[in-house]
Amino acid sequence: MERVKSNIPFVGLHAHSVAGSIFDAIGYPQEHMNYAYENGCSALALTDHGNMNGLAHQVLHAKKMKEEGREFKPIFGCEAYFLPSLEEWHAEYEDSKNQKSKRKKKQDKTSGTTIEDEGASKKAINNILNRRRHLILLAQNQKGLNNLFKIISRSYKPTNFYRYPRIDYDLLSEHSEGIIAASACLGGVYAGDYWENLEAGEEAILAAMRATTEKMMSIFGDRWYGELQWNSVPDQHRLNKYILKMREEYGISVISTADSHYPSPDAWKDRELYKRLGWLGKAHDDASELPGSVDEIGYELYPKNGDQMWESYLKYSHDLGEEYDDDVVLQSITETHYIAHELIEDFMPSAEVRLPDFVVPAGVSEVAALTKMCIEGLRTKSLSENDIYVERLKKELYVIKDRGFSKYFLTMNAIADVANDLMLTGTGRGSAAGSLVAYVLGITQIDPIKYDLQFERFLRSDATDYPDIDYDVAEPMALKQKLIDEWGEDCVVPISNWNTLQLRSLIKDISKFYGIPFMEVNSVTSKMIEEATGLAKKKHGIKAGVYNPTFKEVMEYSDSLKKFLGKYPNIKTHVESLCGQVRSCSRHAGGVVIAEDLNNYMPLINSGGVTQTPWSEGQNVRHLEPMGFIKYDLLGLATLRTIQGAIYHVLKSQGIEEPNYQQIKDFYQANLHPDRIDLNDQDVYKNIFHKGKWAGIFQFTEDNAQAFCRKIKPTSIIDLAAITSIQRPGPLSAGVDKDYFSAKTSPENVKYVNEAHKSVTRETYGFLIFQEQIAMLAHTLGKNLSLDEGNILRKVLTKKGTGKAAKVKNTLHRKFIDGCVEKGLKKSTGLRLWDTFEYFSGYGFNKSHAVCYSILSFQCAWLLNYHPAAWVAAFLDKEPEDRKEKAINIAKSLGYSIDEVDINKSGTVWEISGGGKEFIQPLTSLKGLGDKAVEQILNNRPFNTIEDLLFNENIIYSKLNKKTLDVLARSGALSGLVDDRFTGAKHFWSAAIVDRPKTKKKFLQNIEAYRGEGEFTNEEKIHNIASLTGMFPTAMVMTDDLINKLDEMMVPPISHYDSDLMVAWLIPRNVALKKTKSGKSYYQIDVIDNTNSSTITIRCWGIDPDKDKIYVNRPYLVRPKYDSQWGFSTNGRLAKTWKILA
Repeated sequence: MERVKSNIPFVGLHAHSVAGSIFDAIGYPQEHMNYAYENGCSALALTDHGNMNGLAHQVLHAKKMKEEGREFKPIFGCEAYFLPSLEEWHAEYEDSKNQKSKRKKKQDKTSGTTIEDEGASKKAINNILNRRRHLILLAQNQKGLNNLFKIISRSYKPTNFYRYPRIDYDLLSEHSEGIIAASACLGGVYAGDYWENLEAGEEAILAAMRATTEKMMSIFGDRWYGELQWNSVPDQHRLNKYILKMREEYGISVISTADSHYPSPDAWKDRELYKRLGWLGKAHDDASELPGSVDEIGYELYPKNGDQMWESYLKYSHDLGEEYDDDVVLQSITETHYIAHELIEDFMPSAEVRLPDFVVPAGVSEVAALTKMCIEGLRTKSLSENDIYVERLKKELYVIKDRGFSKYFLTMNAIADVANDLMLTGTGRGSAAGSLVAYVLGITQIDPIKYDLQFERFLRSDATDYPDIDYDVAEPMALKQKLIDEWGEDCVVPISNWNTLQLRSLIKDISKFYGIPFMEVNSVTSKMIEEATGLAKKKHGIKAGVYNPTFKEVMEYSDSLKKFLGKYPNIKTHVESLCGQVRSCSRHAGGVVIAEDLNNYMPLINSGGVTQTPWSEGQNVRHLEPMGFIKYDLLGLATLRTIQGAIYHVLKSQGIEEPNYQQIKDFYQANLHPDRIDLNDQDVYKNIFHKGKWAGIFQFTEDNAQAFCRKIKPTSIIDLAAITSIQRPGPLSAGVDKDYFSAKTSPENVKYVNEAHKSVTRETYGFLIFQEQIAMLAHTLGKNLSLDEGNILRKVLTKKGTGKAAKVKNTLHRKFIDGCVEKGLKKSTGLRLWDTFEYFSGYGFNKSHAVCYSILSFQCAWLLNYHPAAWVAAFLDKEPEDRKEKAINIAKSLGYSIDEVDINKSGTVWEISGGGKEFIQPLTSLKGLGDKAVEQILNNRPFNTIEDLLFNENIIYSKLNKKTLDVLARSGALSGLVDDRFTGAKHFWSAAIVDRPKTKKKFLQNIEAYRGEGEFTNEEKIHNIASLTGMFPTAMVMTDDLINKLDEMMVPPISHYDSDLMVAWLIPRNVALKKTKSGKSYYQIDVIDNTNSSTITIRCWGIDPDKDKIYVNRPYLVRPKYDSQWGFSTNGRLAKTWKILA
């Protein structure tokens, strides 16, 4: 596309993008910048609503444009929400909020995704809670940008926020240096004067605008501009005339702006639809049908050039019969170019790396402080006299110093110190476990030298990227809050995630606007992902595991979607434009930025009441690191909570009534820390990993991993690391699992190229399972090929073509082959080894990570082996609700019995009883029984009669209400209170709960009135127990007589299915009606039996949903087929393969 030439110089100083003006603008900043450049512009300001979330996009794309030879100036700004006095507004706000609370209406939370209500903002706003006006702020230089950051960060503080972040004159006065300001649009500050005084007349409007002008000029001087816009809205032209009056009276300069909201002229309809998607499901005028043309809207909001601005002025002023001074308007257009290139400096935001100073002890440098801490750590571990460790530490500290990361490690050390005083932390995660510095500081727990873990895999001396230590903790939210409390909310800031519109929901939502029948849309969206997955996996050579096709792959490979979009081309156009646009703001799972006074160096936002970064950092977007901010990942690992819980139960069994965290930590350090635990304990390997006891064993909760582990029979941590590294889609699709099993079971058949090859791969039986093995082998056999280069090699092995990475690969290839020949190998052997590198490069796994997590798996197994009841109790405690039933079944399969919930015995955790073979289910495990209700029970028990519970003056019944009492009664927790006055549990439930008596007299009347209720039916009992407790009462469905009869007939439960018998019994727990790609119906049935291990899925093909019925919670005799890949299935009418037993 040839670049447009404009005769009139102009720069857009008022523009919005989807990055910061969610559901108001579309297109990311780079799209707007590209179009503006091609449209003949030399610069563009980004002024999103109330934030600068798009700034990182701007910066990175401006650098890219410069590299490509496209000179284009990014201008950094914001369209802030303004009120004259926040103090006055806040007083009115508090009064209004109090009135609202009396009417029991909920207050909105702060949100990083404020949706601009365009219609509401461009008129008088009477509701004080919504009141705000727009104000354009542009940074002239770095000082101005830092001031703008401070202004925005302050605007999100609780005193400034209700639905919108706000600023006022005081805040502007405090931080105005280096900032240019303009009056904005029909929702702007001058417009506010216009709307609020419209009924009072012209003089009232002018008086208000004069006051505004004088105040703004007192703050900004000649950096205050009136803003004209050109559209078909009559009020806009009236406002323009008033602004020009301010120009005449005060000599202020005026500018014309395009107020662009989409990146090209033809995107107007996508923007209109996107706005409506933002209001979907809400009572709002904007959720209406789409305009037929852009003329119906009355304005075009794309990045215009000077000629187009002039044409807009001529068109709209002519259409509305408005007259202006052409010279003044022309000057207002060209003035923008002067501002952009003469008043605003050509600068990029400072990308200086910001790390906290408070982690460095007073009076010493960061390098000296880190060195001292490391030496002390080495001495504490009794390794200070070991030359291997001393030399390794020197090498690492040199690289860290040279790369300028001493303060980073001090910060991680400070985080670890806080974390370890609060909760258990992980053994290590990712490549950081290869660092001896991290180990001696206590950031990681794995000795990297003991396991041949490479520092170079973590931090190369020649690299330019930042270190990245992922830190596992038991409770990440608690840790982050503690850091915020200790270091300050402007020093510890969680990282934002920007969620985007996804294909499936987008198609459904857009189709609503075009009146396409839901069933037609659903028939496409329900199967398009499945249709595309197989072909997408084939394209990538993936044969096993889960794969999520990309947007483009679904569009390319789903026949149903292609047919649908062919029928409705408008949907296709909108989907292609809107898929991936921002939908909402959330928080990164564990990422935080830590530095002093972050509010001075980035425009902080607030979402859900939490201060967050405006930019994100993750797998798909990297915006923080290029701006000088290092991410710290504090990640929650549920297994650590389970270990902590297990130790709690162990200590209780040893006589400590209520173990505290320090006692738990001491037990961990003495028994489970990797430096203390015997990781070669063969009893643990044999009893747990060989026999297949998998109650919550980390990394071994899935069937495939369990089966492979039993097959391999690991005897070391490296064996476990190899197993978990192989159990991934890539290695499995290449058949590495089968080859590894053969090699491990017949190690004598493994052929090594030479001793170097043997020394590197012997622990994995000749296979390159770990990425570090490729690096080490290349280093060992190559010619002057360093370990740093070896770690570069693993990254570039998959590169092809003539690019930079391919050239690096070719250089390393030559050095490797030359080295092999020099070391006595044939060139053909070297080439074969290189081919092996390339083959395994796509499958190799990080050894540091694999070893750390395998040790964590072993810790779980050690607890299960030596403290089984404590481990299983903790496992039951920590499993989430959707896996609770399975966890209970696993506990039963290990020989434990479960005592039902009892209001007088059950607590907040699973309690061990019956000599360590029984568990008392906690009150907290009941579905529908909240913490406040449990607190009332624990504070007021024991209850000797039901009257003690129903009529207790100490109980707050708003917390222990009828709903919670219903849960207690139907779950069986009140069984001990059912005395001989009641004919059964249902009688008790009806008299005491359903018709909740307020007095004892009424209760006695209820007892008589409901006497005929008697007991719950068997079906009701089963439903109550299964739905409320997470346990399924198999014994109530399968009597001993029935099981004995089936045993005599040699009919096994489904979990012991015998393909020769081809018959089994089972109990359906869930029946789901599904459709095949061709639209045929089938059932997907989850079933259990009395082995209580886990649910099994059976697919029933060829069924008639109207005639074939399956009843849940009833026993069946089934004749299924079994396939190792697809599992269990039946075919044809169910009467032939399914028979109900009782």
